[in-house]
Amino acid sequence: MKNITVIGSGTMGNGIAHTFAQFGYKVNLIDVSEAALQKALQTIGKNLDRQVAKGSLTETAKAETLANIKTYTDLKAAVKDADLVVEAASENVKIKLEIFKQLDEVCKPETILASNTSSISITTIGAVTKRADKVIGMHFMNPVPVMKLVEVIRGYSTSDVVCNTVMETSKKLGKIPVEVNDYPGFVANKILMPMINEAIITLYEGVAGVEEIDTVMKLGMAHPMGPLQLADFIGLDVCLNILRVLQDGFGNPKYAPCPLLVNMVTAGHLGVKSGMGFYNYSGGSKELVLAERFKKKELVVG
Repeated sequence: MKNITVIGSGTMGNGIAHTFAQFGYKVNLIDVSEAALQKALQTIGKNLDRQVAKGSLTETAKAETLANIKTYTDLKAAVKDADLVVEAASENVKIKLEIFKQLDEVCKPETILASNTSSISITTIGAVTKRADKVIGMHFMNPVPVMKLVEVIRGYSTSDVVCNTVMETSKKLGKIPVEVNDYPGFVANKILMPMINEAIITLYEGVAGVEEIDTVMKLGMAHPMGPLQLADFIGLDVCLNILRVLQDGFGNPKYAPCPLLVNMVTAGHLGVKSGMGFYNYSGGSKELVLAERFKKKELVVG
């Protein structure tokens, strides 16, 4: 394991590329947009600067990390020498299946194909390739350079050798890998998303406001971040997609997304990345917004 390709330069993709590069791996970061790649490099640079400021990284190590990353817009060129490909594209099953079909055609036969999916079946992804034994889930947590957990998800056909390789590779990144089975949402989101959805339902039903709900969970349950703020941080569209995967996968109405969440996503209020969610992030601030409207059950968010 020397050459890593990361597909997708968004929040998760650039974090995964940053982490591999910091630990000495050669990383090819690919996206369809050159502008997106340049933005990703800027983000990685800023995050490395924070590490330097905290004393956890030297300027030399920062320079070496950045030198380990190359950017590509051509898939075939980016994966030509890859030992491991980590897909971190949108949490959309059609997009992921198409990517893995292409990867199977252009990667070396021995290349391991991993998905950073937070809920989609690894077995389903592996089934569109001719190397299902080499397809695995590698679910990093956000922010990737900081969070220690990696959920390693075995598909139905994933081999022991591939699973062990990915577990050991995760450890070399300073992470703590946990092997889980291939069920919708795996462990993290099978537990987390119903809790976030219940917090949104609690707001929707007028039990309490945004700030009150988050405060109860932070002070009463020792959560570092309240569930509504966490939903903003994850992305409300991502939360909605995962809940729909859980609902479809288990056929259980308990996973049905709250109408308020559906309306917010429809209105484009996606959390931190759009500047507006349960809190207002415009101008870098975090201000409580929409709480009174939510309490009154005014569901059309505009």
